[in-house]
Amino acid sequence: MFELRDRELAEKVFAALSEMDLDIQLMHVCGTHQDTLVRHGLDSRLREVGVRVRQGPGCPVCVTTPREIEEAMCLARAGKIVCSYGDMIRVPGAAGSLSDLRSEGHDVRVVLSVDDAVKMARTSRKEVVFVSVGFETTTPASAACLVADPPQNFSILSAHRTVPEALRLLASSGDVRIQGLIEPGHVSAIIGTFPYEFLSSEFHLPQVVAGFEPLDLLMGVWGLARQIKKGEARMENLYTRVVKENGNPRARACVERVFEPCDVEWRGFPVIPGSGLILRDEYSRWDARKKHSGDLEMLKGETFVENSGCRCGEVLRGLIEGEECPMFGTGCTPSTPVGPCMVSREGSCNILFRYRK
Repeated sequence: MFELRDRELAEKVFAALSEMDLDIQLMHVCGTHQDTLVRHGLDSRLREVGVRVRQGPGCPVCVTTPREIEEAMCLARAGKIVCSYGDMIRVPGAAGSLSDLRSEGHDVRVVLSVDDAVKMARTSRKEVVFVSVGFETTTPASAACLVADPPQNFSILSAHRTVPEALRLLASSGDVRIQGLIEPGHVSAIIGTFPYEFLSSEFHLPQVVAGFEPLDLLMGVWGLARQIKKGEARMENLYTRVVKENGNPRARACVERVFEPCDVEWRGFPVIPGSGLILRDEYSRWDARKKHSGDLEMLKGETFVENSGCRCGEVLRGLIEGEECPMFGTGCTPSTPVGPCMVSREGSCNILFRYRK
């Protein structure tokens, strides 16, 4: 741990990057990477040596759409116990948040894991709905709980998404000039490195998987800079102490047993083919959308958009930094958030506000 925060070694990496005469823009897709970059001042030091690093759609709470927020709120108003992680219940919907509904007397609860929600269902006669948010990192826990046969008064509202499909859209859209990608360590621990390789072969993008300590990230940047200078484009795993080429086969097998891919919209993005996860037919009795379809009927045909003035969608696509949004730090703060990027601890705006404001 301590050697990964060694200032002397970090200065050597900065010196090596400075000698490369760089002018490049990279992207990572992980809120923990963003926290490390900003908290330790790496982002500003990297700009001094010609490297700009932007955060892409690396916050699962942030990419959850307004429609999914409204679905959860609709179920809470219908008398269900709705539970999810703390950040999730504070994301504003069209008319307030799940947290606001709780203050009005609806049964909205914060849990630390899906297992907490299952335990809640076992001790309650009410229907319990878990708003199941996250990328490949948290999906195995949701899958495992369903394999274990939870009580019939339990269901999940799946808002799970998969990262590689979103990266394909980013790479093919051309909206933002990206010359290299730092892939997320947590996600890669589950799926491995193989699912990203198409980005190098099809789009000629250099890639690294990096850990979360300052030197992890600096070595990731150095690895990408070296590939760019050599004209290479390949996947390089610099987090071998955790990430293996095949990831975690047992976790992947459990997810594939319970979930199947679907087309889904991301906040700030159009519908991304194959980037969502829905329950397979044999597990559909725990699918909140099917089980409580009558309560959600009123949302059919409705269109939900981002709150006026919020530019989270552009932040998530890497088009702007959070500080470029005119509402940053004025109308939108962690205590009065307008968009999810200011709510979530993994959101770019929240991180920038905490460490710079």
